[in-house]
Amino acid sequence: MEEKIKLITKSIKKKGGSEIVSIDLQSIENSPCNFFVICNANSNRQINAIAKGIEENTIEKFKTKAWHKEGLNTDWVLLDYIDIVIHIFKPDTRKFYDLVGLWGDGKIKNI
Repeated sequence: MEEKIKLITKSIKKKGGSEIVSIDLQSIENSPCNFFVICNANSNRQINAIAKGIEENTIEKFKTKAWHKEGLNTDWVLLDYIDIVIHIFKPDTRKFYDLVGLWGDGKIKNI
């Protein structure tokens, strides 16, 4: 799992994503997955580039495709890998939904 998160965060950084956070949700009962990875992007174009970079790298390294994708060309894209869910936000949208605050019972790690 750690190796996947490292690859995901490396992919985000490569495309200029910022304020990257991982949240370990494993100790939270009925959580939707084991980990969230959350980051900021400055435009819809950058959001899509980050999502595409993550997808390309996870396919290449782990032979794994996202089980579900949501929000392409919007202010919030979600990539669901079942055990890890990635949220790519524009800053205002991230602030509005405040997933870090909502899931604050998890182990939060700034990357």
